Amino acid sequence: MSLAEAAVRKTSADAQELLPDRFAGWFAGRGWRPHAHQLALVAAAQAGRHALVIAPTGGGKTLAGFLPSLIEISEAGAEGLHTLYISPLKALAVDVHRNLETPIAEMRLPVTAETRTGDTPQHKRQRQRERPPNILLTTPESLTLLLSYPDAAKLFRGLRCVVLDEIHALAGTKRGDQLALCLTRLQAIAPGCRRVGLSATVAWPDALRAWLATDANAGSVDLIAGGESVDAQVGMLATREQMPWSGHMAVHALPEVYEEIRRAGTTLVFVNTRAQAEIVFQELWHLNEDNLPIALHHGSLAREQRRKVEAAMAAGRLRAVVATSSLDLGIDWAAVDLVIQVGAPKGVSRLVQRVGRSGHRLDVPSRAILVPANRFEVLECRAAIDAVREGTLDGDPPQPGGFDVLAQHVMAMACAAPFHPDELYREVTRAAPYADLGRKDFDDVVAFVDHGGYALREYERWRRLERLPDGHYKAVSPAMVRRLRMNIGTIVEATTLKVKILRGPVLGEVEEYFALGLEEGDTFIFSGQMLRFVGIREMTVEAVRAGGDAPQVPAYVGGRLPLTTHLAERVRAILARPARWHELPDQVREWLDIQRWRSCLPEPDWLLVESFPRGRKHFMVAYCFEGRNAHQTLGMLLTRRMERAGLAPMGFVATDYVIAVWSMKPVGNVQALFDEDMLGDDLEAWMDESSMLKRTFRNVAVIAGLIERQYPGERKTGKQVTFNSDLIYDTLRRHEPQHILLRATRRDAARGLTDIERLAGMLKRAKDRILHRRLDRVSPLAVPVLLEIGKERVDGEAVDELLDEAAQELIAEATDRRP
Repeated sequence: MSLAEAAVRKTSADAQELLPDRFAGWFAGRGWRPHAHQLALVAAAQAGRHALVIAPTGGGKTLAGFLPSLIEISEAGAEGLHTLYISPLKALAVDVHRNLETPIAEMRLPVTAETRTGDTPQHKRQRQRERPPNILLTTPESLTLLLSYPDAAKLFRGLRCVVLDEIHALAGTKRGDQLALCLTRLQAIAPGCRRVGLSATVAWPDALRAWLATDANAGSVDLIAGGESVDAQVGMLATREQMPWSGHMAVHALPEVYEEIRRAGTTLVFVNTRAQAEIVFQELWHLNEDNLPIALHHGSLAREQRRKVEAAMAAGRLRAVVATSSLDLGIDWAAVDLVIQVGAPKGVSRLVQRVGRSGHRLDVPSRAILVPANRFEVLECRAAIDAVREGTLDGDPPQPGGFDVLAQHVMAMACAAPFHPDELYREVTRAAPYADLGRKDFDDVVAFVDHGGYALREYERWRRLERLPDGHYKAVSPAMVRRLRMNIGTIVEATTLKVKILRGPVLGEVEEYFALGLEEGDTFIFSGQMLRFVGIREMTVEAVRAGGDAPQVPAYVGGRLPLTTHLAERVRAILARPARWHELPDQVREWLDIQRWRSCLPEPDWLLVESFPRGRKHFMVAYCFEGRNAHQTLGMLLTRRMERAGLAPMGFVATDYVIAVWSMKPVGNVQALFDEDMLGDDLEAWMDESSMLKRTFRNVAVIAGLIERQYPGERKTGKQVTFNSDLIYDTLRRHEPQHILLRATRRDAARGLTDIERLAGMLKRAKDRILHRRLDRVSPLAVPVLLEIGKERVDGEAVDELLDEAAQELIAEATDRRP
């Protein structure tokens, strides 16, 4: 038994042995008793052990993370930086700093604590490097920047602890890869530094312990489990309105959402996309006859506006906030009474994180209401509620680290000091994401950073390193150092333009492609306001406030989250068990009853495929439940096969649940159509031809430093970045097809936009287990996906204006019980 595990069993009397009088008195003065996991972490720190703390939201995890450091600094003192706190969100770092100041002030501790993010003024950042606080709260990007300076060793040599908050949100992502590499450098500078990970939702605790470890060994990290919280009260809104067959905005239910807001003290209304946040906020504002203080919060709004909303919420001045994932993590608002999730959550862990924003105390149950936007989302919400009740979580284990992130790290280390490849290789392979990194791949990354690779080495602009006689590498010039620091980070978003009221304030940012599609006089909703487009001047959208209620709405790349495998399995289980349907609304139960009568229902271990004629076209609908990304890839591959078979495919549309393909001729051998071999030559040919790989390469090239969005004295537009990356992509494909960045691109595409691994698993399960139903008309379960046709482009070449008939006619045809 570790010291950390033993501490969990200590009685409250034994707590005096771990907590100095000043700290024990502070807990007692507030009427608190230290939680067992807080004491366990103090014991682990005293033993010099790394630890992962998994405890429910509201259980004092953050205080647990800082408690050993506060004790150590107060008793032994500290010169310079003692503890580094890393947060995935700037807002979370600011909020945690505000809460940390309370025990420091009330116990009069000789401890200084400050934040450092991209919002920190330059003069303060400079002073922090010269005279750092004892505790610094920052983000992965700011840490990378600090480590790129020559004085990094001086700044971090006294570091004793790193606290990683919401660690589940970082591990397995490119930001997590970047952070893991930074941690190895910190360990090289300060070998005695211990690591602490904090999380409320962990699906793979051993994998996360390995990620946190200094040597990728899970056994070197203590697992500290927090106390059990009161079971959350999670339900589904029983709307009086007709449940939509398709759509994602849930506007039909917003009057009843407003009623829930009126009844609650303070409510967080979560949505899944920024565009949805704008619509929901606007609709609630129209319903707000009581003039309740309701605010909007998402990542595209101006920083000042977000800070005002956060401060007003913390002070209890708001009744509701409509928010995206910008408020998913950790913001400590104990006054939140209710969480409302508008739209299906897409994942259980994400839902648990959001539900935990309510109550925020172990002895107070969190309350949440799910608001499905359509009939399939009712099933997903029911499945998510069941998963929360049973305590199951979803999420993928951390993946191997990206080559593009490693390239950025190599350049950052060269900016700090000359490095030797042998030494740097040993260092980076101590990070779990790179523990299995082969030496050839590492050398290829270094060669790319040095001169761009074989196909690009003749171009001076990509020579970033200089090799010294002793085999070390250093940055080739101060200009290259500046360019690296201006482009640090792994978050590659679409180019944005500021939105500014004409002769008024800046409201935030919208994506460039959206702004370029606007014409003078067009209206759109942004920052909760109706605006009329005036024009674009110097990378700024100028607009005036307008009236009306039929606007265009900002759209954001990557806003949709795919359905997780765990939740998809639960949805299939509900469909296959009619005995569970009594938990569903009457109209949804009737929808499934008619489907069972007209066709059949998807079985968990079978792939249901329906085919039917409609108009002059033939439709095939497959109920795969593998998420939008996998279905998009499947649609591309199916249409290629159907073309070769002479079926004249015309297009397809995919949702999280199903895929529909339409063609001039009916499908015959469905089993052959879904054969696993489509992931061979068909996949390679499509990926080579598709624009998707070029988009993925663009992101990889930006992170790796091949293409710089920010350049001293100027900022490239999205068109310029895309044009440059497309040219380089074509050059590398022709002259160096195994270039390290092309390998990185193919790996990213397989794991991300194409979701090939998930698709491969589905095709394998479907082998000889496809149930093909030939129907004479559309089935009830197929109506939602057909209603999506024409609402969005799914393929530049395969867009079809399918439905001349009204949606009601389609629904009536599907639900008609006459033979």
